[in-house]
Amino acid sequence: MKLAEYCNTTTSYIGHIETGLKFPSMDMIEKMAEILRIEPYLFFKKKTSKNDTSDTENIFPLLPIDRSTNEILSEILGKY
Repeated sequence: MKLAEYCNTTTSYIGHIETGLKFPSMDMIEKMAEILRIEPYLFFKKKTSKNDTSDTENIFPLLPIDRSTNEILSEILGKY
């Protein structure tokens, strides 16, 4: 609820993002990351091995990947 409030959007929109029904714009991804104090790429990160101790997969839902997602991800990673 707070994330939606801080992002100036609705809780249903955030819920649609979490369930994969909607994909956020680059601006929304960056806004959510800023509010959550994480790097935007963490929304796309998967654990690479059993030794990967990052817990982002359990905290943040992975955004669905499609062709446009790859373009946005490339743009985000290009900034960092």
